[in-house]
Amino acid sequence: MGCLTVQLPSGRGEIREQKLREFADYLNGLQAQIGFKVSARGWAYLLEQQGAITKAEFDQVETVVNECRTKGVLPVDFVAEEPARGFSGVEVPEDDTPEQYMASLLRGALNAEEYYTPNWWKGEPYYIQMVVEKIDLMTLFAPVCQLYHIPIATSKGWSSILQRAEYARRFREAEEKGLKCVLLYCGDHDPDGLRISEFLQSNLYDIQNITWGDGTEGYDPGGLTILRFGLNFDFIQANGLTWIDNLVTGSGRDLGSPSHPNHRMPYVQDYLPRYGRRKCEANALVVIPVAARALCESAIVRYLGVGARGRFETKRQAVRDRLTGFRERTGLDEAIQSAIDQAEEGDEGGET
Repeated sequence: MGCLTVQLPSGRGEIREQKLREFADYLNGLQAQIGFKVSARGWAYLLEQQGAITKAEFDQVETVVNECRTKGVLPVDFVAEEPARGFSGVEVPEDDTPEQYMASLLRGALNAEEYYTPNWWKGEPYYIQMVVEKIDLMTLFAPVCQLYHIPIATSKGWSSILQRAEYARRFREAEEKGLKCVLLYCGDHDPDGLRISEFLQSNLYDIQNITWGDGTEGYDPGGLTILRFGLNFDFIQANGLTWIDNLVTGSGRDLGSPSHPNHRMPYVQDYLPRYGRRKCEANALVVIPVAARALCESAIVRYLGVGARGRFETKRQAVRDRLTGFRERTGLDEAIQSAIDQAEEGDEGGET
């Protein structure tokens, strides 16, 4: 990414409006270069890397980015955010005519092998799911997880009993098929982040005795492997990620201060002499997407091995061969193509 020159907007009235537009233009330029959305906090890390701000201005960046969104200077969906709770039952009329719509569905039948989901985990030793601390990590890691067919979610959903129950149910089903289950985690480097495995295991034990409406019982996580694969100190140092000079938690209080009720807890007292009164937020990974995705993939390969993608492709190819053979034996390709041609020729256009 090239270095651009920008200042955080200040002032009032028309002067501020102009500076907001200049700031938005700067962000749009960076957005085009990085190719993926990041959170408002993630933009602070990117701007720091560009030399446009210091880490003391991180909170101000979040405020300005959100101001740009609320004033229409940036699109409201410019940043990556947690999925919102939207309406159900919203119906959007088709732009295509009925004939065009039917033809598109028929074309899909000609490539059904690309949409069919085989049992990726049949014959595999492990079944893996992943949770991450921030939405920026989900954005970064999702392409890697997609390659390995691994479900991924942000850990903010851990307060949701249903979310935990859903992925616990997948682990239960996998174990019943003889798979060893692994939960991968990546998050902040701070006192709580370094002992996250304890929290994750405890959260699953908390819902061990649930029952689903269909009679399925809860999941015993005793056999689950939980791996926290980042952020770790050596990785932070090797990649020059930004340290934040405090240990402020979600409550707004600093664990590094003797006035914090948990300050004298062993996990805090162990952390301070090792790393100091500082932390590294997971959002920092947005400035090194290649290294970040390599970190993610290395954690997956640790269990699935380097040949996993080849094995998955073999399963996909088996589906291709099977459906291609079926269409050839039955003449289905010609019949579907004929139906598509007739649908397009009979398209009267207009709305219904």
